[in-house]
Amino acid sequence: MSHHDWTHGVYAITDAGLLPDDAQLFDGCECALRGGLALLQYRDKSMDDVKRWRQARTLTALCQDYGVPLIINDDVELALRLRREGHANVGLHLGQDDGELSEARQRLGGQAIIGATCHGRLELAEQAAKAGASYLAFGRFFASSTKPDAPPANLALLGKAADFGLPRAAIGGIGHDNIHLARRAGAELLACVHAVFGGEDIEARVRALNRSLSREPPLEATIQGLSTG
Repeated sequence: MSHHDWTHGVYAITDAGLLPDDAQLFDGCECALRGGLALLQYRDKSMDDVKRWRQARTLTALCQDYGVPLIINDDVELALRLRREGHANVGLHLGQDDGELSEARQRLGGQAIIGATCHGRLELAEQAAKAGASYLAFGRFFASSTKPDAPPANLALLGKAADFGLPRAAIGGIGHDNIHLARRAGAELLACVHAVFGGEDIEARVRALNRSLSREPPLEATIQGLSTG
């Protein structure tokens, strides 16, 4: 299997409302993986630990088949349990109220992918980078049906965050009509929920998002091309 570059591309995030049972979750995620993902995040806010363990284990195996890392949302214990089973492709995403990133880094090890929610604040990104984050997530940049009350962020923030030297994930209302704007602003990872799982033919939806990304170079590349042309 060729090396998978998880740092660029579509970052799909599951939603229990859109994928309410095991069959829909597993089928939907496999379709998304076939379409070509950089990362897949398992996000389930229920308190059903048995269900979460069952689903996460199956998704871990599915992601391994496609060579794509699985990111566990806000549950370091679940991520650690999976990694202790030998699943090195499992990482973690932490919000601002979901535990210390430095502690998660210590527990999961230096190789685990750990992302951090930074909202629209560069100081949070700086703290996360110093604590050992693998990527920095900013947003929301557009109207979001998943988190409609999330504070808005300006796309210019993505360019400023390049100074941290980590992949930047744009989140919040990312879809077919605006994914090129976030990419052009500097986002390497484009986090999508409804744009991936909110309709039929999930594989085709991901492929369409990837086509949009392939046509839109990041801002830095555009500037470099102009300066050398």
